[in-house]
Amino acid sequence: MAEIQIGIEGEGAPAAAEALLEIPGISGSYEVPSSKEGTLAVIATIVGIVGGVAALAEQIRKWYQEWHKSHPGKQFDVVILDPDTGNRILLEEATIEEITEILKSISK
Repeated sequence: MAEIQIGIEGEGAPAAAEALLEIPGISGSYEVPSSKEGTLAVIATIVGIVGGVAALAEQIRKWYQEWHKSHPGKQFDVVILDPDTGNRILLEEATIEEITEILKSISK
């Protein structure tokens, strides 16, 4: 089974990962790797999804926008790793279509 890894960096990264994994239809876990120079980082792994991938892509995009908005002036970066291609996309710049394509890789 394919997994999607999502790297979250910034203030409140663990809480952001928890909020991401609480989205209905997503199952997974997260871990806090040993930090470098005080950087807050989390790696979330989505291992399964239930429901339509397009709807989940919209929810992930909404999660990111709400989290970013609630922490103004704070660094908050989210990178999604495509398990099929190994490509990384910055969620801030990702379209719903790009997120949908990545989610499709684990819904097969």
